[in-house]
Amino acid sequence: MDLQSIKNRFSIIGSSPALNYALQVAAQVANTDLTVLIAGESGVGKEAFSHIIHSLSARKHNPFIAVNCGAIPEGTIDSELFGHEKGSFTGAADSRKGYFETVNSGTIFLDEIGELPLGTQARLLRVLESGEFIRVGSSKVQKTDVRVIAATNKDLLLLVDHNKFREDLYYRLSTVPIRVPALKDRKEDIPLLFRKFAVDFAERYKTPPVQLEEDARNLLINYPWPGNVRELKNIAEQISVLSTERSISARDLMKFLPQNNMNRLPVLAHSNGQPGAEFSNEREILYKLFFEMKRDVTELKKLFFEVTQNPALLAQNPGFLNELKESHKPEAAQPLLVGHNIQNPPPALLHHHDDIHEHEEVEESLNIVDKEKELIIKALKKHKGKRKDASLDLGISERTLYRKLKEYNIDE
Repeated sequence: MDLQSIKNRFSIIGSSPALNYALQVAAQVANTDLTVLIAGESGVGKEAFSHIIHSLSARKHNPFIAVNCGAIPEGTIDSELFGHEKGSFTGAADSRKGYFETVNSGTIFLDEIGELPLGTQARLLRVLESGEFIRVGSSKVQKTDVRVIAATNKDLLLLVDHNKFREDLYYRLSTVPIRVPALKDRKEDIPLLFRKFAVDFAERYKTPPVQLEEDARNLLINYPWPGNVRELKNIAEQISVLSTERSISARDLMKFLPQNNMNRLPVLAHSNGQPGAEFSNEREILYKLFFEMKRDVTELKKLFFEVTQNPALLAQNPGFLNELKESHKPEAAQPLLVGHNIQNPPPALLHHHDDIHEHEEVEESLNIVDKEKELIIKALKKHKGKRKDASLDLGISERTLYRKLKEYNIDE
């Protein structure tokens, strides 16, 4: 079966290379009985890959069960997986079959495999190596023919280093590893997924689907999506049901995105009012900021050197020192923060002693939090304490401004 047929059959949206590769590996390994370890962040759709593998395998007509290992208490997980005998522990009024017994000849999907207790890991390793298990409270060895697909959102090798996961079990599980990419690594698929979720909602409730404007689409693409596809679906449905407008702007979208996940770095502003989409990530913003600051510091050094070498420059240009003072006013730092352009970052201050040939560089604080607090205070003073006007000037929501006032303990 080709990739497009698999996507159509299992409602997979997207065409990023990483997603296509993961699907290709799943399709190739499906017809074998090899153990598969699916890795990826929470919410990327790891369980969907387990269904794909089972449905394309020779076991597709046999049982399939998904078990969330992190949701079962440590004291009962052995009983859930391998069964128990009557009276084997308090409350065991009857004998019970475990999943490895009831799903014989089928497929068992063990989600959050990193949450398994070490004792259960040893039991699972025996099943994988010999197909044998023992019920809790029994001494009788039983056989099972079950294909195991495991999934994790943790670094299992890191757990191995901390003695929280068996190394032999890790290598037994990861016979064929599949890594499902995070949503932030397949940005080209984000608008497609949003449209899919919005249209599905509209069809279900007989309403017009919401549409994203260009600035909202850029914001959606550059949002970090810690909850991945699950979070994107939630946001699409929230907007569909709560928004009074069918055309969604970036300002509208900001109301639905969790503020604690929003980027704390400066938001670039352009003359057209659009967010700085030319920067794909924070690193590019910081590189540009630091390089421009370094350039301005170098230019200042040259100017001071020229003055020391040729004092006549001051006589020829009396306003020279005033221009230097203007460049070091506190307002010069304003473009560093929210809602302002960082085209002209302030140069580092230069302090010179009586001997003008000897000077010491005193770099202005580059702490973003300090700068943010400073600009918020200035905006409030400028607008005489009116939060709404100050938040518009800063380019943030009024709710975000209120939160930052509490966070920085700013008195209005």
